[in-house]
Amino acid sequence: MERFFKRKSSLGSSDSVGNSRTSSSRQSELDGVLANLQVDPGLRIRMIEYDTNIRDEYSVSKDAAFCLYCYLFKSNFEQVGSEAFIGAGFKNWKKGRERMKVHVGLVGSVHNKAREAATNLMNQSTHIETAVSKHSEQARVAYRRCLIASIKCTKFLLRQGLSFRGNDESATLSNRGNYLELLQFLADNDEKVKEVVLENAPGNLKLVAPKIQKDIVNACAGETLDVIMSGLKDRLFSILVDEARDISVNEQMAMVLRYVDDKGHVIERFVGVQHVTETTSSSLKDAIDIFFSSNGLSFSKLRGQGYDGASNMRGELNGLKTKILREQPCAYYVHCFAHQLQLALVAIAKKNIDIASFFTTTNSMVNHVEASCKRRDALRAQLQEELVIAFENDCLITRRGLH
Repeated sequence: MERFFKRKSSLGSSDSVGNSRTSSSRQSELDGVLANLQVDPGLRIRMIEYDTNIRDEYSVSKDAAFCLYCYLFKSNFEQVGSEAFIGAGFKNWKKGRERMKVHVGLVGSVHNKAREAATNLMNQSTHIETAVSKHSEQARVAYRRCLIASIKCTKFLLRQGLSFRGNDESATLSNRGNYLELLQFLADNDEKVKEVVLENAPGNLKLVAPKIQKDIVNACAGETLDVIMSGLKDRLFSILVDEARDISVNEQMAMVLRYVDDKGHVIERFVGVQHVTETTSSSLKDAIDIFFSSNGLSFSKLRGQGYDGASNMRGELNGLKTKILREQPCAYYVHCFAHQLQLALVAIAKKNIDIASFFTTTNSMVNHVEASCKRRDALRAQLQEELVIAFENDCLITRRGLH
């Protein structure tokens, strides 16, 4: 109690002059201490180190003791009991010890609540900002760990070209699709991952929704495209474009960039598939413009373009080839070799009966064999016998891709 309750020492009345001098010198000494008091409590001298007379001084004018805890924090709690230790001050020194014990009271008293509030104020680790900051940091670490696990699953499935979702992703099923099963596999083999994914993750941060999966896939596609563009740099390049309908009956435009690297190697990079509402030359040209602008490509570096022979692609008046040549005359057009080969085979088959018969027979044989598992097994057995005979006679012709 001595730490929080201080009173002025009683003064006698027999020697008023002496008392006056003592009071004056004591006040001067106290004023000097207060003038040199450090602002930072951590740098202040402890109360026990002061002179006894200075230590005992608390209220010179009132000759009373006060409770610092209650003075600061009692208003935060229910106002119960006397205000002696807060307002007017305590002066009944004959019953000082008993009254101080009553003021302190039991564990749940107002004084003890005020003392606890003061202790919490001085303890930085119990501050609400510290608690919230600590909680927020833990949440960020958990979310980042969950996100990294989801990205690992996404990268694996993308590299292997596997599907993400299953027909039914209910929690009761034994197989919920590649993405969820792979994420469960990571959780089963890493306790830290298990703590933050699937059922242990917050309801709104599981990162397993189809939309979230697509967002992660798009982010991976963006990072891959950035790597491709960093390899292209400021080199001259060509574009290969083709359009076709996908299984969902949407028209898609595929684009490939072709350039020569520092070692003289021809590099071809598939840079994406873009949905187009129409297959007109204007729509395709707009899609190419958007791709160029979003990836920092310039038509001034374009030196070649390759498409099929459709009128919207190679039309001499309003084809895609012509529209690009008007903007970049150096973009030389080359008819796609694969489409050229197809057209050449069709033209030859129309003029030569033997070639037409060969393709017709080959098509019929392939359909006939593939339609029956028994026929395929018979064909494999026949080829196996021929290979054994060739090995025995040492006449097997070997070449890469021959068998």
